[in-house]
Amino acid sequence: MVKAIRVYRTGGPEVLKYEEAELAGPARGEIRIKHEAIGVNYIDTYFRSGLYPAPMPYTLGNEAAGVVTAVGKGVTGIKVGDRAAYVAGLRSYAEEANVPAEVAVKLPKGISSETAAAMMLKGM
Repeated sequence: MVKAIRVYRTGGPEVLKYEEAELAGPARGEIRIKHEAIGVNYIDTYFRSGLYPAPMPYTLGNEAAGVVTAVGKGVTGIKVGDRAAYVAGLRSYAEEANVPAEVAVKLPKGISSETAAAMMLKGM
């Protein structure tokens, strides 16, 4: 279980629910990242308001950075303990998330998690 901000219906900020959520181990081709920072973007309000439909319930947010804590089968080039950042659909407003390894990038020492999380969507 991880803490996450979940959405069960469309609306304003009042529809955001901070709660425990299930998180299975990473599937084949996925990694699990313990978030140190997440990106907060205007597009998040589009999902929350229903302008961009999403299957309910869901965890808001598209980008984050942190430390890899688990690696699924078939993943190469990234390992437990590596720092990484990603942009992936609806999952980052949580303590941890599983993401396809192919969308994650290893972070060099000179880039903080805060900088990486803020630049992944806007900086592309």
